[in-house]
Amino acid sequence: MNRHYRNRLAHGLLAAVAALSISGCVSLGTKPPDELLKLTPEQSAPAGATASGQLTDAVVVLDPESDRGLDVLRVPVTVDAASLSYLKDALWVEKPTRQFRSLLAETLRARTGQLVVEGGDFEVTGKTLIGGRLLQMGYDAQKSAVVVRFDAVRSERGAGPLQTRRFEAVVNGVEAKAKPVGAALNQAANDVARQVADWVKAG
Repeated sequence: MNRHYRNRLAHGLLAAVAALSISGCVSLGTKPPDELLKLTPEQSAPAGATASGQLTDAVVVLDPESDRGLDVLRVPVTVDAASLSYLKDALWVEKPTRQFRSLLAETLRARTGQLVVEGGDFEVTGKTLIGGRLLQMGYDAQKSAVVVRFDAVRSERGAGPLQTRRFEAVVNGVEAKAKPVGAALNQAANDVARQVADWVKAG
């Protein structure tokens, strides 16, 4: 084998090794999800609106609890009473519990006009604490419906025992595809947030 062919063979081997090294680090051809889902408040405080007061008088919205089936970026699909799957080609941009907290806080600002803050270090100082457990935020395959179910817990500083109430919204006739399910989830989550805000406003 002459020198020319040896050099071509060496260059070819080096290129193959480099390609294999890159393929180990980068996943080429992995299809991104068709839809990245986000909860968007249907009611927001208008631009320039302000609410002021002592932090001790604020409404504090805490992160809802959830089970592990909801504590992910995928959209759960209830197949039957004992089976859970996930919706194809759809991911949340952020965990649904955190998104629901922000949606609820913004809805409370819009519907109550009160000073509303989210989680963090405010839990021990707010006048009203709103927390709870997000029981369901996904698709029910048997009913072709989207369901959002939230067990709210409200406590008032110096005003008696905890109060709890279950809120739910269902959107029926939803096709099991990412785009219609995402729109229905946003609709149902806003419905629940309005119900909770009106409960808080009513005292």
